Amino acid sequence: MAKSKVFFTDFHTQAYGEGTAIKLQKLIRAAGIGNIDMDGKFVAIKMHFGEKGNLSFLRPNYARAVVDVVKELGGKPFLTDCNTMYPGSRKNALEHLYCAWENGFTPMTVGCPILIGDGLKGTDDVAVPVEGGEYVKEAYIGRAVMDADVFISLTHFKGHEETGFGGSLKNIGMGCGSRAGKKDQHSHGQARISEMLCRGCRKCQKECANDGLVFDDSIGKMTVDTAHCVGCGRCLGACNFDAISFAESNANEMLCKRIAEYSKAVVDGRPSFHISLVLDISPNCDCHGENDVPILPDVGMFASFDPVALDWACVDACMKRQPLPGGQLYRNLHTPGFVDLHDHFRNSTPESEWKACLEHAEKIGLGTRDYELVQCAVYTGI
Repeated sequence: MAKSKVFFTDFHTQAYGEGTAIKLQKLIRAAGIGNIDMDGKFVAIKMHFGEKGNLSFLRPNYARAVVDVVKELGGKPFLTDCNTMYPGSRKNALEHLYCAWENGFTPMTVGCPILIGDGLKGTDDVAVPVEGGEYVKEAYIGRAVMDADVFISLTHFKGHEETGFGGSLKNIGMGCGSRAGKKDQHSHGQARISEMLCRGCRKCQKECANDGLVFDDSIGKMTVDTAHCVGCGRCLGACNFDAISFAESNANEMLCKRIAEYSKAVVDGRPSFHISLVLDISPNCDCHGENDVPILPDVGMFASFDPVALDWACVDACMKRQPLPGGQLYRNLHTPGFVDLHDHFRNSTPESEWKACLEHAEKIGLGTRDYELVQCAVYTGI
């Protein structure tokens, strides 16, 4: 496979007249986004709107910059993300939209509609075959994501407590999975029902196609029939009271490989383009209701047609930076007895296996780790 081009520019700007949002537009034009036929096409721009209480997510200004370029190219853009598997402020479309609005993402600020990709309760998905998949034969992807003609990922590159870092593949694979899809990536376990939280409404039972749920009339609660529950996760989105859960039991290496296969399901068969902004590099995902201080200095903005090459370029750039004093990475390295793994992301979260994702993604044909970094001009004339 030939080298993939990854385009890069830093965050330096002129004293007046050009901010980072303008630089982002110049970067993606230089990277070739204009080569995609978007005329009259629906364009999904996948990003993370940030959990309530988190302030390290990408600002809406960056989304607006990408939206405006898509419109110039004749596209019909919409911002999208799918509901979360865990209880929080983004587990259904209503709460998800309120959270997005509170964090500054509205049609007025970003210049386009915002659609939650897997519908009201996270059950509106499409089973997408994974060509060459070793662990996932069908990926459950939000329907609105798959209905789009063109797919763009706009990623906040940061650390992650399970996958080492959250880059393009994490944004695409895990982010575009419906609630059942997220469960599929995280766990092969069976449903668990909290007797305390269950209201006995039986809505979850209507979603079960395998007789895995049984209503116990004696207590007025739903229970799990372990002999029939196949762990599909369809019941998860049906419960309005967070009574159903799944243990996140997949080993980190397996989780990373399944994320790669879900990513392939999303991008196969249609034009895609990928953008990563490496700034506010928090140690954990933007799904947290808080954010710790950054572990590394800001790096810059990257763009490519190849999400695997893009993630590798971001990793390589991060590895060249020195840890910021006071951050989780710095604290770990200065803890007596800590073993330096000479890897910023594994030193930050030693249990992570981030290389498994990129190596597996290359193996199944999603992209290549072999890239050429194209440096774009610092100010004007990109």
